[in-house]
Amino acid sequence: MKHHSVPRGIVRVRAEAPLSGDVQALMESLNKAFADFKTEHTKQLEEVKKGNHDALQALKVERINADIGTLQKAVDTLNTQIASAQMGGGAGAKGPKDPEYTNAFSQHMKRGDVNAAMTKGEATDGGFLAPIEWDRTITNRMVLVSPMRGIASVQKISGAGYRKLFNSRGAGSGWVGETDPRPETDTPKLASLDYIPGEIYANPAATQQLLDDAEIDLEAWLAEEVEGEFALQEGIAFLTGNGVNKPTGLLTYVAGRTNATKHPWGAIQTVNTGSAAAITSDSLIDLTTALPGEYTANARFLMNRSTQGAIRKLKDGNGNYLWQPSFVAGQPATVAGYPVTEMPGMPDVAANSVAAVFGDFKRGYQIVDRTGVRVLRDPFTNKPYVHFYTTKRVGGGLLNPDVLKALKVAA
Repeated sequence: MKHHSVPRGIVRVRAEAPLSGDVQALMESLNKAFADFKTEHTKQLEEVKKGNHDALQALKVERINADIGTLQKAVDTLNTQIASAQMGGGAGAKGPKDPEYTNAFSQHMKRGDVNAAMTKGEATDGGFLAPIEWDRTITNRMVLVSPMRGIASVQKISGAGYRKLFNSRGAGSGWVGETDPRPETDTPKLASLDYIPGEIYANPAATQQLLDDAEIDLEAWLAEEVEGEFALQEGIAFLTGNGVNKPTGLLTYVAGRTNATKHPWGAIQTVNTGSAAAITSDSLIDLTTALPGEYTANARFLMNRSTQGAIRKLKDGNGNYLWQPSFVAGQPATVAGYPVTEMPGMPDVAANSVAAVFGDFKRGYQIVDRTGVRVLRDPFTNKPYVHFYTTKRVGGGLLNPDVLKALKVAA
């Protein structure tokens, strides 16, 4: 690892810690860095109380804070890889359940010499549905770079869309005696919300000679080419998508935002930080307590790395840091005792931004996958390259606003 020079007196905690590989070694480095951070941050606070503002000490704290973020990100990545492997997308996953169809798929992608119309799973418009195992592998690998897939509810559909009915809880009732009449009561009102998939695509290319000569695992190559682009576009849409040919983003349902009135049960309610440009420790406690107790069992925070860095300096009323690093392999960092999922697309801490969302995302946000990844082999458009026009239909939207709360940076 390349080291950069640092001012004299700065503690170098990034040191020799590995950024991939052994998760236990990473966690040990992370916990050591956090111990150094607490020591140096305490010194900084003591100097501030004395009226001293030591720029060197402040730089030391910020550098350690940044290194903790790097180490925690590496731990989170390994934890996600472990989870993905357990889902069946890792290196140890079993081979395809339908080798005959998988072989036909590979031959068609390499040479185009398989008649798709005579192959099960074919598309009448000339496309070729990917094998189920390959489809599943892409979806599982996208969890690595699309955090929302790992925490939200995912529903596979075979039709054009998915409609969810919501009970507006309008049923009436009353107390009666043994022989009293039972008049009709109010009937509950039902409302619906549609989750319509949009289409996301990638268009990787390879020369025909490469396909002819190279002993490559075509499915693995395609998966690597496709997953990054799909995950990038999904991640943006799951947070801020406008719902036009794409998912409707979670943040658009927050009170005061564009889709605040779209859900039958209303908007995601906000808790203010109490400061016009910063997060306070009290606001984080207020955020967790604003969520009804029945929804906290599986609750977590969603925020970006920069916001985690700001929260890392906050303490509770007993002087304990609200942010705590991972202590067990497979477990994320926590804030106020709740796990944190890092989402790069979340806003930074700034005036009127939604810097964090807290709640049960499995019950709060719905992702809809139209079954099947479709690949169209195109050897004509850009000779000598063969393009693999790959599409997947994905939708998303708010499932239940009651199980989520948003942290708004405002006084």
